[in-house]
Amino acid sequence: MCGIVGYVGGRNAAEFLLQGLRRLEYRGYDSAGLATLNGGSCFHVTRAVGHIEALAEKLHRAPACGSIGIGHTRWATHGRVTELNAHPHETEGFVLVHNGIIENYLALKEKLSAEGHEFRTETDTEVIVHLIAKHFTGNLTTAVHMALQEVVGAYAIAVLSTDDPNTVVGARSGCPLVVGLGQGAYFLASDVPAVLNHTREVIFLDDGEVATLTREGVRVSGLDGQMVTKDIRHVTWDPIMAEKGGYKHFMLKEIFEQPRAVLDTFRGRVLPETGDATLDLGRAAHALAQARRVLLVACGTSWHAALIGKYMIEEMARIPVEVDYGSEFRYRQPVLDQHTLFVGISQSGETADTIAAGREAKRHGATAVAISNVMDHAGP
Repeated sequence: MCGIVGYVGGRNAAEFLLQGLRRLEYRGYDSAGLATLNGGSCFHVTRAVGHIEALAEKLHRAPACGSIGIGHTRWATHGRVTELNAHPHETEGFVLVHNGIIENYLALKEKLSAEGHEFRTETDTEVIVHLIAKHFTGNLTTAVHMALQEVVGAYAIAVLSTDDPNTVVGARSGCPLVVGLGQGAYFLASDVPAVLNHTREVIFLDDGEVATLTREGVRVSGLDGQMVTKDIRHVTWDPIMAEKGGYKHFMLKEIFEQPRAVLDTFRGRVLPETGDATLDLGRAAHALAQARRVLLVACGTSWHAALIGKYMIEEMARIPVEVDYGSEFRYRQPVLDQHTLFVGISQSGETADTIAAGREAKRHGATAVAISNVMDHAGP
């Protein structure tokens, strides 16, 4: 659930990065940090434990210069909640932020240590920046391609190098990353709200894709180095929808939004005169009609919502429904076939266990759909 932001353009990067991190606060975090590159000679790295305001206070005392940079809000997985473990992580000439979990980081760390690399933190993330430094021969994008071919796990990253000082490189596999296309400026973010005040033209990266941002534009490639053509999407919804709207917490806001959310969900899909539904299901209509059993899979509060959904579906559709916890689904060898409808529920659209369960369901022939509170997530 961590947040990533990146910027290259003509403005002070730290201002955008801080603003972008504030718009990603709903993702949850325990520390924050950012790095800017000034003139290509050295990084200005600032980290703080706690709220983003602690980071802002540090930047007020020691402003960060430069028009290119990356930022991060961390939710600790590997390593304690300390300023040292907060992102960005760096090695000589490179700095990186990362969302996700690297499953083979211990093996990579052992190998890199044997080659002379020195590690300072307790995190899995630090191995990625060392891998990129190891493979760097003058082109940051190429180094990222080569490094990520050694990585097993889920990641969204953004990285800078003093030896390729006009470039921000981002990449994703299993964690979302979006590119914003502005006027003379380009942005990276974990989610659209971070860039909406600056642009509504975005590119959603897919797994295994790498984005190279410079002041001249954006290039997207696969891990094999081949260029990828991406569609530019225009975001139509208002950034206020993704803000707290005067409530102290996002959860409190969403509780009070429930009546409006239900109404908005039905708006345009139910005829008020007759009460008939007019859903355009497209290609999914045939698969849904064949469903003889429904599996609702989720974690946390989404799992509790699934329990309520079970009663409603069984009552209204007269189809048997089971509810599973995402983290346990793959390990009980569920019985699945083409008549099973898998429904993954995730507020963020990023819950790793739920996404993995959806992929497993599809592998066994089930029809998989997703319910999320975040627009434009592709699901499993």
